[in-house]
Amino acid sequence: MKIAVPDLISNSYLPAPAAVELGFFEKEGLDMSYELIFPVDDANKALRDGKVDFVGGSAHSTLAGFPEWEGAKLICALSQGMYWFLVARKDLEIALGDTHALKGLNIGAAPWVDLGLRALLKEEGIDPDTEVNIAPIPGTVVPGVSFGVTAAAALEEGKIDAFWANGMGAEVAVTKGVGTIVLDPRRGVGPAASFNFTQPVFATTQKMIDEQPDKVAAAVRAIVSVQKAIKRDVSLATEVGRKSFPEAETALIAQVVERDLPFYDATISPDFVMGMNTFCRDMGLMAGDPSFEEVVATQFAHLW
Repeated sequence: MKIAVPDLISNSYLPAPAAVELGFFEKEGLDMSYELIFPVDDANKALRDGKVDFVGGSAHSTLAGFPEWEGAKLICALSQGMYWFLVARKDLEIALGDTHALKGLNIGAAPWVDLGLRALLKEEGIDPDTEVNIAPIPGTVVPGVSFGVTAAAALEEGKIDAFWANGMGAEVAVTKGVGTIVLDPRRGVGPAASFNFTQPVFATTQKMIDEQPDKVAAAVRAIVSVQKAIKRDVSLATEVGRKSFPEAETALIAQVVERDLPFYDATISPDFVMGMNTFCRDMGLMAGDPSFEEVVATQFAHLW
C-alpha cells in the first residue's frame, strides 16, 4: 500500500511518513510506503486514479480528485488547524498580525495552498486578486521540490517579498535572519475563522473503506499511535528527518514539530467540517453543503 504526500521536507504531514519510517504501520500488519507527489492536487488525483491508497495532505484539496466529496472521505487528522505561515522579508519590517502591510507585495504560494491565504485576506477586507500578487515561485511546481524550503531560499535571494508555506519554510527563513512571521492562523495570528479553513488529514477512497475497512482501521491506529509517540518523544521527528531530509532541515525538524505538538490530535470535528465547507464554497471549490458523515468516515472515529 502507498501514501501520497505533497511535501516531505516539512512538518506539515510528518505523522504519515513517520508511521512508515518508525514501523507503526508494520506493527498494524500493513506493508506501507510513501511517495512525494506535488502539488497536492496531483496527490489527490493519484488517489482517484488508484495509483496510491491514501493521501496525507490538506483536507480541502481532496476536492481536487473528488468533486463534491464523491468517492473519498477523511479518516483522521494528522494535526489540527490551518498550518501555514505568512513570512515576509525582514527588511520590510512588517509587524506580527499586520495583514494590511501585505498590500502590494509579491507573495509566493503553492497551488491549492494559496487558497487559504486568499480566503484569509478576504476575511481581513483585502482583495487577493488586486491588492497583492499571489503566485507560485518559479521552479517549485516540479517533482521532488519542497515548496517551503525553496520559498525560504527565494525570499533570501529577493525574488519574492513574502511567502505562504509550511513551518519548515518559516523556520529556515527566520533562522537565517531573512524573514519574519506575519501570520500564523493555527496560533491565533489571523482571523479566527481561518483556523478551520483546512487542516492536515489522512484521506482514502470510499472504495477502500467499503472493501478493506480492517486495513483502513489499521492505518488510522498507526497514525494515532505515531502522534502519541512523537508527543512523548519529539526526537523521533529527527529520526524520521534523517531518512529523507537534507542535513540542515534534519537539524531543525524537532524544534518545528515541538511547536506543533499541542495540535497533534487525530480528531476531525463537525465544527471543522462546517468551517471547511464554508471556505470551499467561498473559494469556488464546491457548490454543495455536504454533511459531516459525507466528508468523514465516522466508523473510524472511535479510534481517534
